[in-house]
Amino acid sequence: MAKQSRATFQKREKERARQQKQHDKAQRRLVAKERRSTGALHIEDDDPASTSILPGQHAVPTPWDNATPTD
Repeated sequence: MAKQSRATFQKREKERARQQKQHDKAQRRLVAKERRSTGALHIEDDDPASTSILPGQHAVPTPWDNATPTD
């Protein structure tokens, strides 16, 4: 029988490390996705100031009514 060369063994170890890294990254993504889905509700409820802000046009503040452009 022929012996396996050192390069073949190193390639196999490198491939295993790459696969393990991919697996770990996929697990981190799943955890982050779960955290975002559960955490999004809390972020919206925690800030009472943002509930009074409405989308759309707002009145111009008084000091800016008569302002002239400086350009």
